[in-house]
Amino acid sequence: MEDCTVTLPQTSREWHLTARPDGWPNPHLFSLREAPVAAPEPGQIVVRNLYLSVDPYMRGRMDDVKSYVPPFQLDRPMDGGAVGVVVASESAQYEPGEHVLHQLGWREFATLEARHAVRVSEDLAPLSTYLGVLGMPGLTAYAGLLEVASFRADEALFVSGAAGAVGSEVGQIARLKGASRVIGSAGSDEKVRQLTEEYGFDAAFNYKHGRVTEQLREAAPDGIDVYFDNVGGDHLEAALHALKLHGRVTVCGMIAQYNATEPPPAPRNLSLIIGKRLRLQGMIVMDHSDLMPQFTEEVSGWMRSGELKYRETVVEGIENTLDAFLGVLKGENTGKMVVRLNE
Repeated sequence: MEDCTVTLPQTSREWHLTARPDGWPNPHLFSLREAPVAAPEPGQIVVRNLYLSVDPYMRGRMDDVKSYVPPFQLDRPMDGGAVGVVVASESAQYEPGEHVLHQLGWREFATLEARHAVRVSEDLAPLSTYLGVLGMPGLTAYAGLLEVASFRADEALFVSGAAGAVGSEVGQIARLKGASRVIGSAGSDEKVRQLTEEYGFDAAFNYKHGRVTEQLREAAPDGIDVYFDNVGGDHLEAALHALKLHGRVTVCGMIAQYNATEPPPAPRNLSLIIGKRLRLQGMIVMDHSDLMPQFTEEVSGWMRSGELKYRETVVEGIENTLDAFLGVLKGENTGKMVVRLNE
């Protein structure tokens, strides 16, 4: 536990969305502003954020549309996963110096209700991993593969966006659970190499090098049983061709169309769902929070043994948070993208 006998600063910096994007987010639609740091009231804590999470789903929250999570408010601080150290407490739950996970990211200091924080330990794992391999992306991979897709040993898996925080963990969990074959797609030759040489995928391909349908057919000549979809579009179309009878699809994300202003041209083969008796199911990770203890125990064990590997792309400084977020949308990250705040 850190020694956090500090005087709270009067202000800290936080990112605001100032206008809603149409298509790709423009940096001019965001502003890094000074804001007062509120002293804690009874039941509250103040956290100095150490790591911030930037994730693809945040793009959807920039649009003023009804969704499973409310949109960001204009000229208000954005939010997202963060790990930090308690620096002031008016709650019996936490003492200054303890580390917590919470959802008031995109800012340097956060004042929040103690009940909305979760204690984390750097003795179990590095603090940044609670935003990635042991956090929301990790639980998404675990629940989406094992619960939503009902993955079983001796089945073949294809995962798109496979070098990202979710996809890389999906493929490794499938391998550890006895997959017959694990295939992934990524957007660079270096990421493809990492999938096979570092993460243990049986095959991987660069989707920029040709039609996804043809590359997947070559990588999985006998077909696939499960597709974990992080991309949508032509990847989903290719997977529908490759899926065997009674195949399953976990639809986790569709990053290919997050910034699209026109409907995507693919998939054009949805009729295959009928003849193949396929099951396509969307997922939201918050529906699977009951799996968190089981997930944490199993995945942290794999991490300690070295059976499950992970990467992080770390960007330094709150002033670069927006660049980190835009980098995620462009696929510039390998593994989880996090922002480390300066001490």
